[in-house]
Amino acid sequence: MKIPQGLQPLIEDGIIDAVLRPLKSGKEASVYVVQVGDEVRCAKVYKDMAQRSFQARVQYQEGRKVRGSREQRAMGKATKFGRREQEAAWKTTEVDALYALAEAGVRVPQPYGFFHGVLLMDLVTDADGFSAPRLAEVDLEPDQAREWHLMLVRDIVRMLVLGMVHGDLSEYNVLATPDGPVLIDFPQVVSAAGNNAARDMLLRDVHNIRDTLARFAPELADTHYGEEMWALYEAGDLKADTPLTGTFVFDTRKADTGAILWSIEDARQEAVIRQQGREEADETD
Repeated sequence: MKIPQGLQPLIEDGIIDAVLRPLKSGKEASVYVVQVGDEVRCAKVYKDMAQRSFQARVQYQEGRKVRGSREQRAMGKATKFGRREQEAAWKTTEVDALYALAEAGVRVPQPYGFFHGVLLMDLVTDADGFSAPRLAEVDLEPDQAREWHLMLVRDIVRMLVLGMVHGDLSEYNVLATPDGPVLIDFPQVVSAAGNNAARDMLLRDVHNIRDTLARFAPELADTHYGEEMWALYEAGDLKADTPLTGTFVFDTRKADTGAILWSIEDARQEAVIRQQGREEADETD
């Protein structure tokens, strides 16, 4: 096939030997099957910012670390340099996440490097060696659905222990392999501790997986693993192997807004009194 422009530098540098076929094209990137020596891998070519349609980017980037204060200021002001830095950070986020997750035992494609803005990684395959289908494209037996649900919940826990939330997890970015589900697509991964929306995103991720697999094992619909793991995470008690039950006791108590307002008013009045005391002391000096 004709070599895509984004992969030409990798051909010229001998990083890949041939482009075999396109694998998929999404809102963030196009993925190609490539030849690397005797190995068949895939190459993810990220689209330019102007070509992408992914929404709510600011929400996903909250809490991410950047190289330095200069870069942070530039990104905040949306200068030309800042936009370039933001673009680079967006692309490398997935690379960094994949290496960390693979090291932690999360089932993800093994990364092999980031070259000229292209991520090189394992091609995830089915039993016949073809590219693996998405979870949305397969039917599971009830026992298999239960087993995969536990595997996915455990991988989400491993991510959370590392301080990461996928942020966009669904049946469309989980691949089905003979050995179980594999998570993909991490450019939008968020900081669990640094992003105010992290809890909501985690619950959405877990509920998406739960609802998908509940089609095959209906009792899964009554589980609350997301709420349980987040409560343990907030308490500092979540570990990669922490046993989970899927049960969670929701707090149904109503907030005492009157008491909260009284506390605010007490604090305001105390601040006024302190300020008056400082002003009187200044007048006597």
